[in-house]
Amino acid sequence: MHKPTILILCTGNSCRSHLAEGILRRALGAGYTVASAGSRPAGYVHPLAIKAMAEIDIDISSHASKHMNEFLTEDVETLITVCGNADQACPVFPGQLNRHHWGFDDPAHATGTEDEQMQVFRRVRDEIRRVFEAYAAGRKDEACR
Repeated sequence: MHKPTILILCTGNSCRSHLAEGILRRALGAGYTVASAGSRPAGYVHPLAIKAMAEIDIDISSHASKHMNEFLTEDVETLITVCGNADQACPVFPGQLNRHHWGFDDPAHATGTEDEQMQVFRRVRDEIRRVFEAYAAGRKDEACR
């Protein structure tokens, strides 16, 4: 059986897209391929994103920052952008049937102490979690029909 690929894009592929990838992968389960990339990848996954996800028992420590062009030859069924810059820079991928844009604040721009920055990472993580878990529930419900 073919597993639909869902690609999540943001500009740097260091925070928001990885948060969404981890949450969506867990929410959807094994029937889907979930990946993330960026239009201008930062080259790393932000350590506070990894820490914020560990707090909800999702390990993204092995994720890597990737460029969206790595997926241009992939059969991407659904594309989801999580920042405005990626939405504007986004190409059409082969096999793409769906496109969604859900923008979130970039926690990488948080300032202050690590505790203050973590408050922003947690807020954004929780916002992403609400949206992507609802999306996953809809996908799973649709698949049962």
